[in-house]
Amino acid sequence: MRIQGWEQFDEPVDRIVSLGAFEHFADGAGDAGYERYATFFKKYYDLLPDDGRMLLHTIVVPNAEEGKAMGLKVNMTLLRFISFILKEIYPGGKLPQVDLVDKYATDAGFKIERHHFIGKNYVPTLTAWGDALEAHKEEAIALKGQETYDIYLKYLRGCSDLFRDGYTNVCQFTMVK
Repeated sequence: MRIQGWEQFDEPVDRIVSLGAFEHFADGAGDAGYERYATFFKKYYDLLPDDGRMLLHTIVVPNAEEGKAMGLKVNMTLLRFISFILKEIYPGGKLPQVDLVDKYATDAGFKIERHHFIGKNYVPTLTAWGDALEAHKEEAIALKGQETYDIYLKYLRGCSDLFRDGYTNVCQFTMVK
C-alpha cells in the first residue's frame, strides 16, 4: 500500500483506490478544469493490468437535469454557502457530476461496473461532528479562535444539510479495465 499524490505514481499495480481526492483535481483552467480528469483516468488505465480495477470515492453533485428531477432549488442561501465553501474550506475544489466522471473514465477505456451512493450516511456523521464541536466549544476556541470555530461549525452544519437534501452525494465508482 502507498499513500501519495496521483501525479507521483507511475508503477504498474493491480488495484487502485482513490478516496476523497478527486474533488481537488479540476484546476479551474480551460474546459472548466476537467482536462486533468482525462489525464488521471488515462494514466491509471494504462498502469493497470487487463483485469485491473479501480475504486473512486468522491463527493458528487447532480447535473442540471438530475437536480430538476429531484426538485432541488437554487437560492441565495445555497449560493452563499457554496461561495463560503469555495473560499474558506476548499479553495480551488470542484465537485464532479456522475455523468462527467463516467465520460472521462470510459473515454480512457474503463468500464463502469457500479455506482454506489452513500451520501445519506454522511448526514449522521457530519451532525455528530458538529455536535462534538459544539460540546467542546470553549476548548476549540481556546485552541484555534472564535473565527475558526465559527467557520467549521458552519461548514459541518451546512454540509449535513446538503447531503440530507440531495445537493451533494458520495459516489463510489467501481471501474474495471
